[in-house]
Amino acid sequence: MFSTSGFPIDPAIGGAAAPLAAGLADSCVSHAVIAPELYLENLLMPHVIGSVRERGVLPYPIRADFPVSWDSHLDIADTAVALLDRTDVTGVVSVGQYPAITGPDLAEAFGARLGRDVVFDQITAEDFRISMAPLIGDGPAADIAGAYQAMSAMPGRSIAPETSAQKLLGVTPRTTSQWLADIGL
Repeated sequence: MFSTSGFPIDPAIGGAAAPLAAGLADSCVSHAVIAPELYLENLLMPHVIGSVRERGVLPYPIRADFPVSWDSHLDIADTAVALLDRTDVTGVVSVGQYPAITGPDLAEAFGARLGRDVVFDQITAEDFRISMAPLIGDGPAADIAGAYQAMSAMPGRSIAPETSAQKLLGVTPRTTSQWLADIGL
């Protein structure tokens, strides 16, 4: 098993995950590539969750209309466990909510869980970089901001239903509301 950790496996986009996944596919070795999109845990960064709690604003560097098949690290673990029992499932296994949801959908789930209005705030990749740099350093923050800047040109980050963990393994990822309950928020 190999997890892309949210990095694209499309060779046209580039990155390290694409050649690794291609190498596995060419190896004639039984394998599964777990392919998540964006992690819900990203929303727990202090500057994100703090804003939700203090101001009722969910700031994130994606367009308000940008659909994402969000997933949790818990969903990746569930998928990996299922794959251990299902050696007949090989190739790419996409993990994430389907249909994909938008930033305002995320904010609505946070609001329902917290019992107050929460609105989505589309921030720039640069604003995100500035808020992350004190936590992880300038270089890593710039790399992450660059990834979100590149994402801004994409139509969305939705999984393909035909390769989904739901279809291939019967593993349904948590909704945002379920995830919030699971983490005790």
